[in-house]
Amino acid sequence: MLQPLSLVTRAFARGPITRPTAIEPGGRVAQTTLRTAAVLGLMTVLAACQSTSDGPAVTAIALDQNQGLDQNIASLTQTVSANPRDPEALNVRGTAYGRAGKYDAAIQDFTTALQLDPNFYQAYANRALVYRQTNQPSKAVQDYSAALQINPNYDSAYIGRGNVYRVAGRNREALIDFQRAIDLNTTDPRAYHNRGLLYQIDGQHKQAIEDFSTAISLQATAPEPYSGRGVSYLALGDEENAFTDFNAALKLDDKKAEYWTNQALVYERKGDRGRALKSYSRAAQLDPKYQPAKDGMARTRGGA
Repeated sequence: MLQPLSLVTRAFARGPITRPTAIEPGGRVAQTTLRTAAVLGLMTVLAACQSTSDGPAVTAIALDQNQGLDQNIASLTQTVSANPRDPEALNVRGTAYGRAGKYDAAIQDFTTALQLDPNFYQAYANRALVYRQTNQPSKAVQDYSAALQINPNYDSAYIGRGNVYRVAGRNREALIDFQRAIDLNTTDPRAYHNRGLLYQIDGQHKQAIEDFSTAISLQATAPEPYSGRGVSYLALGDEENAFTDFNAALKLDDKKAEYWTNQALVYERKGDRGRALKSYSRAAQLDPKYQPAKDGMARTRGGA
């Protein structure tokens, strides 16, 4: 996944790839439904790639599950009990609750922290992340906007709000937010990855490749930008680079049906129906409901 969140008192909100992704690094965000397309068409791959990123449902709060263990929460509760008017302590415990999936408790802690310190913009962004996780996008946008009103240079809030807009199909507003984060010289790879997805949807594949490459340079261990870049390479007819990127994504995460389907599509385009069927089958095994994999199996089954 992209950019795991650090458990820093006022910096938790650096949370989510993508899929044309919901809570991000730091929590899970919503999924977007993408169109599938013609046999062997690029949109089949694009659907696969984009059903995954900051969103796929991108997970953020859950990335460091150790921070959400009961014993850690118990220790943080002792700290809060000793300092009940310390917004920093509440923010940290709220982060742990969020990672543990205890979203109501997380929201309560962030809300109390904000009551104690109305200018605690990171707590707004953290609460927004949980609202995204719990499918409350309008509240998430309100909180990200509140954080930005306090600190207009908070890149993570632009990225978080941009992802909410992107999931909702409000691509122009999403692009403005991602661009703003990039103009602020963010080092968060999600800004570039997500802007690349928007360029990709718009058919601007050279620009998309540049953004995916930047995201990879910032975090080489995230599979989503490799998959996204491979889609754009394939759209430009560069099967070799596409294949290399799809394989790189699989090396980093071989549990995603989308990545196996992307690999299979290149095999199919090259006429290697046997290997294509094997990869499509692996994708269908991982996600029996993934339609591009099922369609690919139907097309290639006779060539195995």
